[in-house]
Amino acid sequence: MKKKIAAALMMAMTMGVLAGCGEDGGPSAPVSTLNPSPIITDSTKESDPGNEPPVESDSNEGTDIGGTALGDGMMSGGETHTIGKRTVVDGRMQSNLTGEWKDEAVAGRRSMAVMIPNNKRAGYKDSSPLLKQYGISKASIIYEAPVEGRTSRLMAIIEDYDDLDMVGPVRSSRDYYIHEAMSFDSIYVNWGLAIPWVEKLIESKHIDNISTDPVIDNSYNEAFKRDSSKMQGAATEFTGYLDVAKYADGVKARGYETNYRSTFDKSFEFADDGYLATYDSFPDAVKVYPGGTQTNSGGYGSHNPCFEYNAEDRLYYRSQWGAAHTCGLTGEQLAVTNVIFKVCHGSRKEPDNPKSDYLDFVTDGSGKAYVFTNGKVIEATWERKGASDPSYGNYFNPNPTLYYDKSGNEIVLNQGKTWICCIWDDYEKYISWE
Repeated sequence: MKKKIAAALMMAMTMGVLAGCGEDGGPSAPVSTLNPSPIITDSTKESDPGNEPPVESDSNEGTDIGGTALGDGMMSGGETHTIGKRTVVDGRMQSNLTGEWKDEAVAGRRSMAVMIPNNKRAGYKDSSPLLKQYGISKASIIYEAPVEGRTSRLMAIIEDYDDLDMVGPVRSSRDYYIHEAMSFDSIYVNWGLAIPWVEKLIESKHIDNISTDPVIDNSYNEAFKRDSSKMQGAATEFTGYLDVAKYADGVKARGYETNYRSTFDKSFEFADDGYLATYDSFPDAVKVYPGGTQTNSGGYGSHNPCFEYNAEDRLYYRSQWGAAHTCGLTGEQLAVTNVIFKVCHGSRKEPDNPKSDYLDFVTDGSGKAYVFTNGKVIEATWERKGASDPSYGNYFNPNPTLYYDKSGNEIVLNQGKTWICCIWDDYEKYISWE
C-alpha cells in the first residue's frame, strides 16, 4: 500500500526556520544580509501525520512503479505518478485543494474564500508586529496580491472549517480576488468593497458570496460581528470577523450549492500517495522572496516576505517584516508545501488620478510563473482559458489556472497546502531566491 505524503504543519521547528529569514520583531526595513540569486537581471527585464489513506490509490494501476526510495516510505517519481480521478473510500476522499485524504463531506464541498488583511500593527508591544489573523492556518490555499498603498492582502481558501468558530479579521474586496476565488469554485467572503469596481460584480448571479456592505443589495450581515478583544488598540476596520456557524446558515439561506459544481474541474495536479515530485534536475531554491529583499512598491517590497524551505518536513515557512508569520488562533508559524508566483499584468485603475492607487490585475489568459516545491524552482507558464459559458465573458471565468513547465507538461505539486503570490509584471525583476 502506498503511503500518503506527510504534509501537516510541523511547527516545533518554527524558530529554527525563522532565523534564516531575518531578525525577530524587526521593523519594515529590507533584509540586507542575504545574497539571493535573481530570477531576472536588470538587463532582461493539513492533514494529520500518520493518518493513512484507507486504501492505496488506483489511479496508476498497471504502470511501472519506478522512482527511487527516499525514506519515510516515499518514492521519487511523483512528477509522473499523479492522483488522477478522486474516489470515495470508506467515507474519505482526496482533497482537490491539497491532495490529502479528508472526510468526504470536507473534500467534496466548496471552500470559503475569506478576505484577510495583512497589515503591520502600529505601536505593537509584543513580539509580533502583525495583526492577528485568526484561522488562517486552516487555509488549504492562501492567495496573496498587492493592493493600494503597495502592500498585500490575503485571501484564505478554507475547506476544513468545522472546528472554527470565527475567521478574521475580514476585510474588503478587490475584483481580482473574486476572479481568483471563482477558479476554486469558492464561496466568496468579504466585509466592504472598492466602489465602483466590485459593487456590480459581487451582486452578479454568477458570484456566490457571503458579504456585508451597505452599498450592495445582497448583504448577509448576520454572518459578521465586531470583536475588539482579539487585538487591543486595533482600528475599527480590523475588528470584523466571520462567524463560521452563521456563514453556513447564510449559504443555506441563499440556496448556494454546498458541493463542487459541474463547472469546477480541479485546482492542481498532485503527486500520488507515496510519491514525491522531486524535480532533481531543477535549481535549488530554499529561501524565496516574492518582492526581493529591497524596498520597492510592487506590493511585497514593504513587508519583505520570505518562504524558507525545511528539508526535514519539506515545508516552506513564511516570515515577513523580519518575524515569523503566525496564525492568531494557534500561534504557530504558517507553512506550506508549495509556493507559486503567478506573474500578472498589472496597472492602476485610474492612472490619471494621483489620489487613487486602486490596482487591477489580469488573472485569466496566460503569463509567466515560478513554482517552488521540494526545495526546487520550476520556471513555468500559467494558463487560464476563457469561460466555458460565453455569456460569462472574461469577468465571470470559472476555469482554473493551470501551470506548465517549459516542455508543456502540467506541473505536479506535492500534496499539502499552497501559497500563491500574484506578482505585478512591472516588478517581476525583484523576485529572488537562493
